[in-house]
Amino acid sequence: MDIVIGIIIFVVGSTVGFFASRFLSASNQENQKLAEKVNQSEASLAQYKVDVAEHLDHSKELLEQMNNTCQKAMQQMEQSTQLLQKATPKESDAMPFFSKETQEQLAQTVALRHNKEERKSDNEVTEAPLDYSGEASGLFADKKQSVTNSNIEN
Repeated sequence: MDIVIGIIIFVVGSTVGFFASRFLSASNQENQKLAEKVNQSEASLAQYKVDVAEHLDHSKELLEQMNNTCQKAMQQMEQSTQLLQKATPKESDAMPFFSKETQEQLAQTVALRHNKEERKSDNEVTEAPLDYSGEASGLFADKKQSVTNSNIEN
């Protein structure tokens, strides 16, 4: 009887062990799959960080180039301004646009026109313009007007 009990315990123990190992190995496989996913996620995160760092470095280089270009442009603008200021003749040295005689004639013409305008404004006009008639037309009076088309036949 001891042998039968031993065999029964052995069979029950091996059955329990078989199912336990299957259960534990399934969870172990899931754990391994999850560990692989975690490793992949960490690797992709590390690669993303590297990509972002490279992008920021490249952006920094581009901004430095832009800054240098802007500084060079400002220096060139300043040099050009200085050259133009040196090259611009003073008003006393500059050649006039019109000759001296032409300037005198223009000044006289302006003075004559100015005097004519002053004379015109001094005279007060009391007469009506020639295109007005002296009599009222009655157009705006409150009189009833006769209708000229009143004899229309239907």
